[in-house]
Amino acid sequence: MPSSPLADRMRPQTLDDVVGQKHLLAPGSALRSIIDSGELPNMIFYGPPGIGKTTVASIIAKSADRKLHRLNGTTASTKDIKLILDEIGSITARNGILLYLDEIQYFTKKQQQTLLEYIENGDVTLIASTTENPYFYVYGAILSRSTVFEFRPVLPEDVVAAVRRAFDFLSAERKETIQPEEGVCEYIAQACGGDVRKSLNAAELCVLSSPAKEGVRTITLERAQELAQRSGLRYDRDGDEHYDILSAFQKSMRGSDPDAAVYYLARLLEAGDLVSACRRLMVTACEDVGLAYPQIIPIVKAAVDAANMLGLPEARIPLADAVILVATSPKSNTAICAIDAAAEDIRAGKVSDIPDDLRDSHYSGAQKLGHGRGYLYPHAYPNGWVRQQYLPDAVKNARYYTFGSNKIEQAAKAYWDSIKKTQK
Repeated sequence: MPSSPLADRMRPQTLDDVVGQKHLLAPGSALRSIIDSGELPNMIFYGPPGIGKTTVASIIAKSADRKLHRLNGTTASTKDIKLILDEIGSITARNGILLYLDEIQYFTKKQQQTLLEYIENGDVTLIASTTENPYFYVYGAILSRSTVFEFRPVLPEDVVAAVRRAFDFLSAERKETIQPEEGVCEYIAQACGGDVRKSLNAAELCVLSSPAKEGVRTITLERAQELAQRSGLRYDRDGDEHYDILSAFQKSMRGSDPDAAVYYLARLLEAGDLVSACRRLMVTACEDVGLAYPQIIPIVKAAVDAANMLGLPEARIPLADAVILVATSPKSNTAICAIDAAAEDIRAGKVSDIPDDLRDSHYSGAQKLGHGRGYLYPHAYPNGWVRQQYLPDAVKNARYYTFGSNKIEQAAKAYWDSIKKTQK
């Protein structure tokens, strides 16, 4: 039996055979039109693993009738790069070198700079792939000379057809009948989360682990569940997926969608990331609910403390309570807007001496300096308030806080309006 992975043995030979990526490869789309033109620019393919980046690069090389040189950023050295560059001008590189650099984010800046001169003069056409955001990890000079194409996870319904083809391919390869039970192909496609390579490998594992009876291998749903379970969970605590999930988590709570909020909470907790879930939950309670329901801050803090005391899996219970409470609470961002506006003035240099009457007067000699002189003690006045200047002169007319439209802040506004109008 072949030793190479099934995904390699079944690798598509034409763009029309590639599963998914219709936004890039459908007739008339940008990338498809570039490929069909035969004139290849430098390109960066960005997206999660197992969704066709290497396959598309191979098809591009074949359609352009050019030899494809491959390097992997995790293992290649500067010497490996130079060995390929030494072919420039030779008969094997008569149309220039087409270099596929997988996982370019692992190349150092110096290694990427080695390629730059040859990319600029056209001796090398670069197709790089990365699972990390290229705008963070790719050397700026190379990025500016390349076009970025984002590859997306394949929808489960598109993967189903690939899984069925995998069982047919294995049946022909092994010269035996392979019969997946109802729901097997759909389960594998769903469980592998849009990773075509993982889906195909799961299908092959199902075949290898299912006994043959009279030339027939029956693939049970139970076996598929055993081999494909949790494999669709994409999560890297230092990668894009981590920050994308956290972003969606907070935006769902801010957007008052409790269903989406608990979904993203579940994704974080299934990946074991209790710390990030708790931190982002606390931030959202303060930033997005804030003064519309200020009691929520100690409530969420208590839920976070309980979660950390319990640990997973029980931590999911107080966190779910808190997430749903945050999502369904009234919203106000007036506090964060106020502090950000004040910080902006400070960064702009709007800083001057604190008014003398507000300065510390609890030490010997303060009176001689005039510190604290003229300060009006609010509690000595009706309703505990008296009009006086608190801001430094540089920003004495600044207004950082604006009352929100929610019930609690409007009640506070009405109260202070009634108090302050009594003093002119």
